[in-house]
Amino acid sequence: MAERAGVSRSVASRALNNAPHVSRAKREAVERAVRQLGYVPNPTARALATRQSGAAALVVSGEDPSIFADPFFAQVIVGASAALEEADLHLMLCLAASDRGRKRVEELLRSRGADGVMLMAVREDDPLARLAEEAQMPVVFGGRPVGWVPRWYVDVDNVGGAREATEHLVSRGRRRVAAICGRLDTEAGRARYRGYRDAMLGAGLDPFPPQEGDFTEPSGAHAMSVLLANHPDVDGVFAANDNMAAGALRTLREAGRQVPADVAVVGFDDLTVARIADPPLTTVHQPIEALGREMARMLVALVNGQDPTPLILPTRLVVRSSA
Repeated sequence: MAERAGVSRSVASRALNNAPHVSRAKREAVERAVRQLGYVPNPTARALATRQSGAAALVVSGEDPSIFADPFFAQVIVGASAALEEADLHLMLCLAASDRGRKRVEELLRSRGADGVMLMAVREDDPLARLAEEAQMPVVFGGRPVGWVPRWYVDVDNVGGAREATEHLVSRGRRRVAAICGRLDTEAGRARYRGYRDAMLGAGLDPFPPQEGDFTEPSGAHAMSVLLANHPDVDGVFAANDNMAAGALRTLREAGRQVPADVAVVGFDDLTVARIADPPLTTVHQPIEALGREMARMLVALVNGQDPTPLILPTRLVVRSSA
């Protein structure tokens, strides 16, 4: 019946049960299919269908609500919203780092307050990962957690992107290349450092120990100041995201170092800050909006009873003036 109406099974189910969040056009398409097929709803199926909420939750392990205004998460939200709109599902945003936030998410998972959950920014030993594993609803991870591989996830090629960034620096004649890595209790932070390390060893160069930041501009600025103090001969820097790379550029400018003449810098993400940086930032482009869109599509497939396979999205190097 859903196929005849040209809608997903979840949309057809909500239309049959007069649930909210179904567009007029799709509701009418379902009604036409019912008439054409002589469809009679099964009472048991109807009872199960009414448990659907018409919403999907994007849960981020963070304490600051402004995290959703971060350009990275903003693009994820745009992609996820577009895919969910096609399925007539609303998007709920949830923060879950404090005890109170985790309790709200736990209640959401146990009460089936959403049809499914997209979970992002999970850190090592994060209780959210355990809650998701035990949840009685579909859960899709955006990025893999540290130490284990969930059944359903969408990620980007963090290792390959970081390797390509570092190889680019080496190809420009840089030999003292340092890494400002992201949080090492996240898989993205660890994977991007692995890619950097692989490229350095592959070129016969000694990798620097990881100089950890937290993916913010101030942490990149601080990490760069530490690197200059400990390794004044550094001539190249791979930063694990554009925000930290922008912070590194600021510190280098304040220290009187020319970029790229003295120190070449490469970031990761290809956010707007990379294009407006001074100088414009060479970076690794990751398809952030596609990450959100594919997470939502995978979740919709699960809600509709399918069993999608995990997905790794490709990255590519974007060369600008900083390296």
